[in-house]
Amino acid sequence: MAEKINIDINRDLDILDNIENNPNATQASMASQMNVAIGTVNWHLKRLIDKGFVKIQRSEKRKLKYIITPEGILLRAKLTKDYIHSSFELYRLIRGRMNKVLEQCSENGYEAIYIDGIGDIEEICKLSCMEKGVKALESQEKNFPVVRVVGLKLFYEKPDTESDGNKNS
Repeated sequence: MAEKINIDINRDLDILDNIENNPNATQASMASQMNVAIGTVNWHLKRLIDKGFVKIQRSEKRKLKYIITPEGILLRAKLTKDYIHSSFELYRLIRGRMNKVLEQCSENGYEAIYIDGIGDIEEICKLSCMEKGVKALESQEKNFPVVRVVGLKLFYEKPDTESDGNKNS
């Protein structure tokens, strides 16, 4: 449920940003930019309008212009602040988890690791490696451990060459 609320908040922020940057934007152009269906943009816009954060003004016979109200500007500022706060929380969480993995690497005498993941979480893991002086390998090598990124979880896997098993989470 919390994930849906975060998605809704992020979409509201995206719509407010779109309107701020281009008041003549259409629902179709916003949907395209946000990579969502037009109905999703329509639903969010209706909510923002009903709550008084956005007003509609006719600019031509069939064209609408969206205007952010003063209350909408305050909402946008609050949502931006909350987004930045939650991003830093995520960064600290992943960085802490990765530092624990890097401690295991160090205890086992490894100076390099392969990170199996994509996106922001992988990037945070690579930054943590740089901070600790551990090389983040470009490809998996059998003599080095692997960190598998699954959602927000990190799984440390020792190389196959070690005798005491393969996985250690």
